[in-house]
Amino acid sequence: MRPKEFLQYTYIFPILAVGYYFFGLMGSGVLYDILAGILLIGSVLSAVHHAEVVAHKVGEPFGTIILALCITIIEVALIISLMVAGGDQAITLARDTVFAAVMLILNGILGICILVGGVKYHEQFFARTSATTYLVSIVSILVLTLVLPNFTSSVNGPFYNEAQLIFISIACLVIYGVFLMVQTVRHRSYFIVPDEHPEEHYIPSLTKTLVSFGFLVVCLVIVVLMAKGLSDTIEGMVQSLGAPKSLVGVIIAAVVLLPEGVAAIRAARANQIQSSLNLALGSALASIGLTIPAVSAVCIMYDIPLVLGLDKKDIILLSLSVFIVMLSLSRGKTNVLYGTVLLVNLAAYIFTVIVP
Repeated sequence: MRPKEFLQYTYIFPILAVGYYFFGLMGSGVLYDILAGILLIGSVLSAVHHAEVVAHKVGEPFGTIILALCITIIEVALIISLMVAGGDQAITLARDTVFAAVMLILNGILGICILVGGVKYHEQFFARTSATTYLVSIVSILVLTLVLPNFTSSVNGPFYNEAQLIFISIACLVIYGVFLMVQTVRHRSYFIVPDEHPEEHYIPSLTKTLVSFGFLVVCLVIVVLMAKGLSDTIEGMVQSLGAPKSLVGVIIAAVVLLPEGVAAIRAARANQIQSSLNLALGSALASIGLTIPAVSAVCIMYDIPLVLGLDKKDIILLSLSVFIVMLSLSRGKTNVLYGTVLLVNLAAYIFTVIVP
């Protein structure tokens, strides 16, 4: 790589954001927080660029898997650190964060991708087998982790006991592990649309790919750290508006999911709806399939109570979202109506968070 390439915004923003965060400038005033927000958004856009460089090198579906796993691992680290620090006051944090992430991905990211693609191309086509494979895994893990705890009788309330937590964690890892094997080895063709113009794609060098991967990790880490640092500011803003504190979790989840969301929307605009689905549904599956086992292990080690079961309102909204996604992806092609309905579902979710 030539030195002048490092003068691009995709390298400058992450470096500035890291320096800004570790020099302790966040929280020093409104202007400082606005600047932090600008650096955060720049880091998000940089993360998308570096993820695309890595994806061009390794090919699909590995490129989308790398981005989904990086963000999920950092999300897990953020949740665990907050839970350990918060103790009993954070017993619903994992559930609320995972639920918010799933709702934002299924309704928000997927809805915008389908709507943007439908407006520009009228219809976009993808492999139905890939959507079915994703949804079979997602629905199973969602029910086991967020619904079933309300109906077990070993412990009162929406809890699992230790043995149940261990079993559910193993079940999640088995489903996700087998899914990865299917996606990358056994049935890789399900998740790839044949490229009609392969000669038009630029393949980056190994050096540039490794540099981009390093910057991708840096971008994702600093996005999560800055989102966490801005959480008090966001919480104050939410309270000043008279909205419930639970809205803060939705905003933080939205910030963490920005890199995936931007990458998925850009793919949809480029008529690559299969890549959008791989990013959105893969992120939803990784979010619940990896987060719950990791959080369960920490809660067992530190003896922290863990609430997993959703209340009735959230179960209804989750069921509606999954059902609409299943119907929208059942034909192998999309249109603007599917995207619009999903975004209305998202609006209903956010509205009921604000006005429960």
